[in-house]
Amino acid sequence: MIKVLVVEDSSAVLDFLVYVLGSDPELKVVGTARDGMEALDAVRRYRPDVITMDIHMPKMDGLEATRRIMETTPTPIVIVSAGRDAKELATTFKALEAGALTVLATPMGIGHPLHASMAKELVQAVKLMSEIKLVRRWPRANHVASALFPEVASPSAPARIRVAAIGASTGGPPAIQAILARLSKEFPVPVLIVQHMTASFTEGFVEWLRPTVRLPIHVASQHEVMRPGHVYVAPDGFQMKVSHGNTIVLTNDPPESGSRPSASYLFRSVAEVYGGEAIAGLLSGMGRDGAQALRLLREKGAITFAQDEASSVVHGMPGEAIRLHAAVHVLPLDKIADMFMAAANRRL
Repeated sequence: MIKVLVVEDSSAVLDFLVYVLGSDPELKVVGTARDGMEALDAVRRYRPDVITMDIHMPKMDGLEATRRIMETTPTPIVIVSAGRDAKELATTFKALEAGALTVLATPMGIGHPLHASMAKELVQAVKLMSEIKLVRRWPRANHVASALFPEVASPSAPARIRVAAIGASTGGPPAIQAILARLSKEFPVPVLIVQHMTASFTEGFVEWLRPTVRLPIHVASQHEVMRPGHVYVAPDGFQMKVSHGNTIVLTNDPPESGSRPSASYLFRSVAEVYGGEAIAGLLSGMGRDGAQALRLLREKGAITFAQDEASSVVHGMPGEAIRLHAAVHVLPLDKIADMFMAAANRRL
């Protein structure tokens, strides 16, 4: 049995979450808490395998409770938020900086058309997060580090880089933030991002990133022409690809590896349009999305990378890329931005 602690200040929502989680035979709700102070006591008392955490609570909010738990009794935390406003969700994403693993929407009530799918998503996330025993945090970087890579380009490096692409899932948001925060405002190519995320949270993710990123960052839109030094995040529920003319195309094509947007879908289009004139890689995340397509990019001559296991919350996606020999570089998180700058400025 997986022991779950539910932290939620609304009595109605608390009872609902206990019902949803308790309906699965592999989960056991061992305790509840109505604010952050109660949550700290409950963690010590019940030693849960995983915690679902509300953000907006009296006495101590979920953000501070997450920080305290990660400092004292590191436990996998799933943020469950009823918020829909982008600025409110941006606050919710700060819990990922504090060490929470993922953010999900509170499931719709019984009878709602989306209830079953959202309840299933929550149950599956709680099960998966409970398996993560080592939870890592990364300090925010506020400068561009000195280049890790040599000034002289290697003979196998592409003549130029025209686009950068990143795929990530669980543990990806703080990793993406750490990389983008280290890129200077002179970074010369567009950056495309696929981050697996619960529906309706992408705008909040972008709002959360903006204060720490020097580059302009947007949720990608249909037929948008990419500009150098801009960051484009794939929107909810669409596959994102690139087309000739540096154009973004959004489609309703089926999910790949269970995801829409999918890193594999994006990477294949980058390989087709840009060939070796690209840099692409996979960050922390569960599953295998993007690994095979990253290998295709490597075969085309692109610079490819995977986040190393030590700095990944979950090493599924980058680990699969390494297994397939899809990554030219296997790097700790704090060195990936250096590699981006070196490659884009033709020093790799």
